[in-house]
Amino acid sequence: MRAGHSKSTALFIALGTVVAVLAFALNVGWIVLHWRTGVLLFFGVLFFGLIITGVVLNTIFLVREIRRNERHNAFINAVTHELKTPVASIRLYLETMQTRQVEEAKRREFQDIMIQDCDRLLHTIDQVLRAGQAASSVKLFAGSRIDVAEIVEECLSIARARHHLPFDTLRFVRGIPANVTATVMGDIHELKTAIGNLIDNAIKYSGPKIEVLVELVKEEDNVLVRVKDQGVGIPRQELKRIFKRFYRIPETVASRVKGMGLGLFIVDSVAKRHAGKVYAESAGSGQGSTFTLKLPAAPESS
Repeated sequence: MRAGHSKSTALFIALGTVVAVLAFALNVGWIVLHWRTGVLLFFGVLFFGLIITGVVLNTIFLVREIRRNERHNAFINAVTHELKTPVASIRLYLETMQTRQVEEAKRREFQDIMIQDCDRLLHTIDQVLRAGQAASSVKLFAGSRIDVAEIVEECLSIARARHHLPFDTLRFVRGIPANVTATVMGDIHELKTAIGNLIDNAIKYSGPKIEVLVELVKEEDNVLVRVKDQGVGIPRQELKRIFKRFYRIPETVASRVKGMGLGLFIVDSVAKRHAGKVYAESAGSGQGSTFTLKLPAAPESS
């Protein structure tokens, strides 16, 4: 599938290049032959510029459409997989309990697995719905006062349970004094989703050895949440593109990790709605990554 799309993209680029070169050669030749006629020369230069501009814009549009379709197709495939796998698992365990006599201990084990599969389904659906909401609204959010440290600790606890990780694989470092609060104004559910997505992302791309560090610091009038991993890293040219909807890094170890290309897009949207921003840092492939969520600190309460 990807090879076919790549060939289509290369074909449109080559076609646009050939047409542009031919148009350039014809117009230059025409101008050389009719340089004595001022009016014809003027219109020749004008039409030359219009033709070249039109060809270039048309080629750019076609290539963008092809790449957008590739991302949409990848997203549909990912969502289909994320929905089909837990549904098939739940059906299998239900059929087993329906057709066989299952011991009580085994029945409880099956029920626990089905609950986990249901949680996975709900998480997938929630991500898709939140992505749709994020795409339709970018207004700033006032909300209520929120202690970011409490959100981080809750998200880490949920991540340990969801991924069945020992406590020391996900570490939390509070880089502010104990008597200082890191509070922001906003929506607690959206901020939980954003921080949770950053932690899940770090876990997924850590490779076989998971070591994730979450730091909470205050810089001037901002609260920063930094999520660091020692995983596959990000090529430098991809650091800004990864926050686009449906975008996944092509042809790398990271591209083989299952996902829908929505997590970081949601984080970016939540950050903008809270008058903040998110950015990624990485020394390159295999060098780990650091994601920083930067939010304006809430004013001191009187």
